[in-house]
Amino acid sequence: MQKKERQALIVEEVRTNRNVSSSVLAEKLQVSEDTIRRDLNDLDRKGLVMKVHGGAVSTIQRLYHYNEDVIFNKESKAIIAQKSNSIIKDGMVAIISGGTTNLMFAKQLPKDLKATIYTYSFPIAMQLSEHPSVEVIFLGGKINKKSMVTVGVDVVQSLSEIIADVCFIGVSSINLPNGLTDEGYEISLIKKVMIKASDKVVALATSNKLNLRQNYSVCDLKEINTLVTELDLNEPKLQDYLSTGLQIL
Repeated sequence: MQKKERQALIVEEVRTNRNVSSSVLAEKLQVSEDTIRRDLNDLDRKGLVMKVHGGAVSTIQRLYHYNEDVIFNKESKAIIAQKSNSIIKDGMVAIISGGTTNLMFAKQLPKDLKATIYTYSFPIAMQLSEHPSVEVIFLGGKINKKSMVTVGVDVVQSLSEIIADVCFIGVSSINLPNGLTDEGYEISLIKKVMIKASDKVVALATSNKLNLRQNYSVCDLKEINTLVTELDLNEPKLQDYLSTGLQIL
């Protein structure tokens, strides 16, 4: 069986069953699991399936239910989410950016929370739809298919008209001289507008994002009100940040 034909069968299998394991695919197609893993990596890069631990899920499933198997460093992100829950209160208007740390935060919000939350992330919007007392406002625009967020002028325009109590920003990288930076220009621009629209800025960062810098500036450290990490406050990695007066949870 040729590679192109085999991959077409894999795509059809995943779309039919929504999710499938590498071992099942290997048995059905009579090839090794290593071959299947290479095929899944290739198909994931093309956006035809979403590779997860042990197999793949459909891109439709990615939209409606973000499989937790794809969340790297899940335990640390769960700790950050738990710490962040104390910040958002009933009656607040909040903005949540994309990313799996913020997805975990949305998942752990109290079920009785009464708030209005804006987001441009499909997975987060779908997760928030499970909270009965949260009014969810999804900001439409051009879809970034890899990260499943909307970007572009429509998102920026919508955010510029919001007056929010707090925004929760997922962190791609943060360091002392440069503050928050991001790998993508469009996302960095959206985050800048989020910050401008909000009275309080909360940055959610796993410790592997500390002391890094990427190409596009988001904001200075002084523009952040609270940094939330999974670390204890006595961790050496946090001491330089604490010395600036930044509140850290």
